[in-house]
Order: sequence, then structure tokens, then C-alpha cells
Amino acid sequence: MNLSLLHPTAVLQGHVNITGSKSESNRLLILQNLFPEIEVTNLSNADDVKAMVAALSHQEQIKDIHHAGTTMRFLTAYYATKEGEKVTLTGSSRMQQRPIGILVDALRQLGASISYTKKEGYPPLHIEGKKITTSKVRLPASVSSQYISALLLIAPRLEKGLEILLEGRITSLPYIKMTLALLEKLGVSVELNDQSIKVEPLKQAINRQTLVVESDWSSASYYYSMVALAKEAKVHLSSYRKESLQGDAVLVELYRELGVDTTHTKDGIQLEKIKGFTPPDKVAFDLVNCPDLAQTVAVTCAGLGVGCDLTGLHTLKIKETDRLLALKNELTKLGAQLDVTEDSLYLEKNGSLLANQSIATYQDHRMALAFAPIALRVPIAIEEADVVSKSYPDFWTDLEALDFHCSKM
Repeated sequence: MNLSLLHPTAVLQGHVNITGSKSESNRLLILQNLFPEIEVTNLSNADDVKAMVAALSHQEQIKDIHHAGTTMRFLTAYYATKEGEKVTLTGSSRMQQRPIGILVDALRQLGASISYTKKEGYPPLHIEGKKITTSKVRLPASVSSQYISALLLIAPRLEKGLEILLEGRITSLPYIKMTLALLEKLGVSVELNDQSIKVEPLKQAINRQTLVVESDWSSASYYYSMVALAKEAKVHLSSYRKESLQGDAVLVELYRELGVDTTHTKDGIQLEKIKGFTPPDKVAFDLVNCPDLAQTVAVTCAGLGVGCDLTGLHTLKIKETDRLLALKNELTKLGAQLDVTEDSLYLEKNGSLLANQSIATYQDHRMALAFAPIALRVPIAIEEADVVSKSYPDFWTDLEALDFHCSKM
């Protein structure tokens, strides 16, 4: 499905209800299966989370998790410790190009039985679950925090717990802290040091409890972009907490520099365009702890005519697509001038945008989501717009409620 997008007035006012965080949902689903005393509410309705639910609830030996990278990583560790279970984890063609060797090597250090069924270092994986008694593992910390979180989630159920020794600069640290905070809510003892993490085994039963998933801050990022690009805007989003576990909550600070004011309300946040705001010539952000915001921020800056230097982006090349290359290709269509390296993006201050451009999405939900706000400045088209179902299935409906015109092409 291709969509043409425009907004007739560029004035936004309304309320949007956003479902639970994909990151929190996937972590809590693993923990719920390890600790049945937990009940989880406000789960995300994203495809990734649906893939996790399906894999955990169905008994098939071959589990196809499609594009869901987090699901692949978390389930690899989960099934490696399920004594007596044999499963094969597979996915889409892109999933079979996304490396998982670092996690598999770490699990093998612990004694797990995992083999590659096609290409070494990549899915599909055949896993034979067994009891893990080794309690110390070493792995690189700079590639993906999800490898670390996958190990942390199973750690309380290991006989001796787990100590993870981390090599190199830790990427996306807030996501690791999110995992640890969720473990602590269950009564697990954790210790985070500069280059190591220790999780004690949880021997006793935990109390029955209901955990409510906070709404997704990365989904909120697209509304921050819209408010920044609108002529006037006041948009309320629910449900968000002032003290969030999600690293993407840094949006509040980032977008203040781009003209968006955030007020915390009883059940969420209100975004408002700062009256009389003059955009800066240039901004510089290190996004090593929140790389999923890179596409949104880059597109916002292009729409405002603001230059930007974005660094800490080394993980973007192994996402649903090479996001840095995709950003360069599509922003160039709009008339932007930019350079990308292995881990950074440099966008020049620019003037007017080219209208009626067709934005390719590369089977990447965040490409569609990040470019949609540009319709507040110029009409655009989004190719394969239904790709948003991976993380935000209701996105186009929510945009129409804010008076965007979304027409199938």
C-alpha cells in the first residue's frame, strides 16, 4: 500500500492514545513465561510483540518470527535454557541477514547447544534447551544492547545467576538499565558496574503482581517531529510517566532545542510548539543511547532547514535496513545535502524542500514513520506504508484524526 500525505493547514490539535512500549512488552513477556506469577497489561499491539506472543504460546518446533529482531534475540536465550525443548528459530530474508553470532557465542560459553542451519553467524538457529550451570560470560558491548538484555532476562532462572563481562563501549545503555529495573521489580538482586553486570539467581517464589507497560516513547517521537514542523500545535499523548525506564524519553530534552515544549499531565504528556521559536542554524546530538531516534531527528531537522550532526549511530547498519544509507537516499530526494559514515550523519542547513517526492521505506517501519511528518511542510508519498505495523499499526488512523489527508495511491 502506497499513501499520499498532506496536511491542509499545518495546525495540529488533538489527543493520541499510544499503546505500550515494544521494548518493555517483549521483556515482560519473557519474564512472564519464566515467572508465571506476573500479569502484564497494556501490551504493545506491534507486529514484533505479536510475534513474541505467538512464538511463546504455540507448540510448533519451527518458529517463524518474521522481521522481529528483538524477538529473535530474546527467544534465542530463552529457548537455550528450556531443558528438553528443541526449536528452530527462523525469520524473513532480512532477518537471516542480521547477525546473531555474538549472542550465540556468549550462550555457547555458558554451555548452550545452538547450531546454524544455513549461514554461520546468522539465523535460522536450531536450539536444544539444556540446564545452564556456568555463571560467567564475556561479550562485546558495542554492537547491540539486546544481546546483553537477552542474557539478563534468563539470568535469574540460572542455577548460579550470571555475571556478564562487557568489552568496549556500551551501546544503548538505557535499554540495559530498563531490563535491570524490570528484574528489580520482581525482587531480583542486580549490580551494574562500568564493564560488568551481575544478576543473582532468584530462588524463592515471587508475589503475584500486575505490571503495566508504559506507552512507547519512540512512537511519541513522530509527534514531537510533527509539533516541531507544524505552524501551530498542541497535542496530548497518553500514557507516559515522568520517571520512565525508556531511553527514548530523552526526546523531551532533544526536541526542546527544536521548538517543542513538553508538559507532564496526570496521564501523559502535552506537546506544544513554542510560540515565536526561531530554529537554530545547527544542532549536534550523540544518540548512542537512543539510536532509534536518529531517523526522526534527521527528518525533523531537514524539514526545519536546520543542520545537524548526529553521532553514536553504529547500530543502524544492522537494523531492518542500513538506516544511514536509506536516510541519505530519501533525504536527498527532498533536496537535502548530507553525508553519512559508519556511525554518524551530517546534514547541512538547507532551504525549501522538494514537494511530491515518493519516499521508499526499505521494509523498515521507522522510515515510513519518520518521514510522514514532512507532510506538514510539503505533500509527499510513502511507499509500502503498511510497514508501520511492525511497531505502530494504528499510525495512519491516528494521523487522520489530526486532520492529515492520507490517500491510497
